Amino acid sequence: MSEHILFLTGKLAEKQVHQVLENMQPEFNYTVHQLGLKVAALMTADMIIRRLKDTFGADRIIVPGRCRGDLETVSAHLGLPVERGPEEIKDLPVYFGQEAQQMDLSQYQVKIFAEITDAPNIGIDEVVARAHYYQQNGADVIDIGCLPDTAFPHLEDCIRTLKQQGFKVSIDSLEDDDLLRGGKAGADYLLSLTNKSLWIAEEVDSTPILIPEKHGDLSTLEPAISVLQDKRRPFIVDPILDPLHFGFTESIVRNYQFRENYPDIEMMLGVGNITELTHADTSGMNALLLGICSELNINHILATEVSQHACRAIREADRARRIMYAAKQHNTLPKHIDPGLMTVHDTSPFPYNFEEIKELASQIKDPSYRIQTSGEGIHIFNRDGLYSAQDPFDLYPSLGVEHDGGHAFYLGVELARAEIAWQLGKRFTQDEALDWGCASEHNEATVDLHTFKPAGTTLQKK
Repeated sequence: MSEHILFLTGKLAEKQVHQVLENMQPEFNYTVHQLGLKVAALMTADMIIRRLKDTFGADRIIVPGRCRGDLETVSAHLGLPVERGPEEIKDLPVYFGQEAQQMDLSQYQVKIFAEITDAPNIGIDEVVARAHYYQQNGADVIDIGCLPDTAFPHLEDCIRTLKQQGFKVSIDSLEDDDLLRGGKAGADYLLSLTNKSLWIAEEVDSTPILIPEKHGDLSTLEPAISVLQDKRRPFIVDPILDPLHFGFTESIVRNYQFRENYPDIEMMLGVGNITELTHADTSGMNALLLGICSELNINHILATEVSQHACRAIREADRARRIMYAAKQHNTLPKHIDPGLMTVHDTSPFPYNFEEIKELASQIKDPSYRIQTSGEGIHIFNRDGLYSAQDPFDLYPSLGVEHDGGHAFYLGVELARAEIAWQLGKRFTQDEALDWGCASEHNEATVDLHTFKPAGTTLQKK
């Protein structure tokens, strides 16, 4: 027997809910019930308990995504599961598609080595602070970078302090002395050894990460690989990823060839050579690079956050590795799994077209302004009319707020957000910050739908 779902909504949205569900042609049975309020987003848990007298034989109830209050209390009162649906009605098809295939993003395979590139020039406290920051953003190993011709007297103290605080640590240098000191201080990994410097691995317990003795020549890795395999020592190979226009494509081929020749050897990809040395948004680069790692079973990356444009690179790599792992496990494309890497654009930025917005505007009977966007531009409306523009300044003469500073300020902020969203192709929701995915610190906080938002400063009484 098909499941019966009760959709609760408001007067203004009732028709749209019916239309969307009819177009979906779902396998479940459904009833749409408006709860006697105009705006569905103003629905609360207490209101549902007070007003809903009939559940229409439903097996579960779906309420608007912005419904505030404790739904577990509602569920206990009604004796039915009650859950929040999407914030926008037009997202119901996606909501039910995702519901059928919720993917676990707690799992991943790639380890992130996050490099502190200027460790010789900063104090131990700063090294530890950055290590905690990188760890919070997803790093598994803190890579202590050394600098050419730069003294590093506190190298050992850095490593010991990090180890005492529970970090996995690697030492990153092309100087034998740095690597030996780091290994003796307790570093877990050595970046990087060649056949000539392989003797260092005999002196310490650290896991060596090998690079070709001659850049680009995979055959120069073979002697070191043979030695370590004979001794049953764990090791990782980094064939080196080169920057764009300096051998990038050839280096991708080189990584592929190495994996073909050695299907079981652990590998590393230095993604920082692309994210740092290409002036483009790093979220897309990380998605592609971690996708390559997923295809080639490369289980370690070296990431950096030196350039200001790469300031979220480690967090993005963390999200990308989880998305790619989930996609691989489910044998699916990396689509509709998680929106965290959609930092600049959204997959469905404009849920309503202009005709639908006009229809909604015609039903408004109060003076409060609503703001929405469509492919055509920005739209603001209340009972007095609908005004559309692509530049918010063109709307000001029609709004009648020149003598209401608080209201004018509020509308200015919201219209500015709407303009940015429209220009970039992002989803705009009135009274909500734009969602920049994992690129923004602000959006990491989860909205507590059990509580009500406090009045904004433009509404507070003086």
